Amino acid sequence: MSTSVLFETWPTAGRQNIAVATLNRPASLNGLTLEMCRSLSRQLARWEADSSIALIVLRGSGEKAFCAGGDIRELYSSVLANVGGRPWDNTLARQFFETEYRLDYAIHTCAKPVLCWGSGIVFGGGVGLMMGASHRVVTESTRFAMPEISIGIFPDVGGTWMLGRLADGIGMFLALTGAQLVAGDCRFLGLADYSIDSSKWTQLRHILDEQPWTDARRENDIRLDRALRTFESDPDGGVLPGPLQNHYTLIKGLCAGPDFDAICENLLSLTEHEDAWLRRAAMTFREGSPGSARLSFELLKRVRRMSLADAFRQEYTAVLQCMAMGDFPEGVRALLIDKDKSPRWNPRTLASASNDWAELFFTPSWPQGAGHPLADMEQRTHFAG
Repeated sequence: MSTSVLFETWPTAGRQNIAVATLNRPASLNGLTLEMCRSLSRQLARWEADSSIALIVLRGSGEKAFCAGGDIRELYSSVLANVGGRPWDNTLARQFFETEYRLDYAIHTCAKPVLCWGSGIVFGGGVGLMMGASHRVVTESTRFAMPEISIGIFPDVGGTWMLGRLADGIGMFLALTGAQLVAGDCRFLGLADYSIDSSKWTQLRHILDEQPWTDARRENDIRLDRALRTFESDPDGGVLPGPLQNHYTLIKGLCAGPDFDAICENLLSLTEHEDAWLRRAAMTFREGSPGSARLSFELLKRVRRMSLADAFRQEYTAVLQCMAMGDFPEGVRALLIDKDKSPRWNPRTLASASNDWAELFFTPSWPQGAGHPLADMEQRTHFAG
């Protein structure tokens, strides 16, 4: 039996139990593999249907990360093995993204409370898991980001939907710079619900074990909320402002609106800014994939008014094309394989990453007449209220 995800059930003082899934690859910062996504999906479905389970907890093993994203080395190998270059021929990639997106959507629509303990690194695929949870916790060590521009893709796992619903300019900034948010920023933007010191985990578990959980969703939501607020660093959410909050007005002014070229120029102007966080964000943008920047820009515009399921479908179309004709293999090579940090992006410049070029990524790659692989996603029952 695989130990990359650990599943356990905690007995409680009530009639119900607590189900816990722990991502267990701390050496790889709990990076998600296809096997892990499948295992999580199957177990989540079992727990959701089990009347003895009151709530579900998602957490990561080790102190460094909840989840640093998908296992990009696994995906990189699949891209290299796909010598024909046709997106649909990369079996691992199409299965991985379909399974991961379905898992993330299932968390969003789960009929039971889902507590995500987002301590440490929460990047990419980790954001996908956390974003759909009904009760999202950050700690003093949380580093929350969608850094895909550095590896030649875009903020997926519903990330375009999430970022597109932030204030105009804020989501675009995060998508184009991969800037890391701390707990205060996550609370300020509504990307997390509670701020709790990581040292309180054991105490929190004891409190959860003592609750008289029932099979009533609304009652369990209230009990869980009260328990989490007991341990909050500041019950009013008044944690120290993060760097994004401190520069919120500036970032909105620089990155809002429909003019891609102007946004890019504005971001590049920050490379000499006196604030180190803004400088780092601007330099990450400057050194990142121009194609990823354009694709992220186009996706955030397209999905802003889409349903969550439609956003996942749009991302799936684009990400399969990224695995075949995008900068992903070059970004991974430069960052993780050769580690020369000198990717040879194609397109090489922002000017050549045109709107017409980006249109290629919205072409379905599955067999003609087969229908979208995620066409049935909305058939899941949504929890109302």
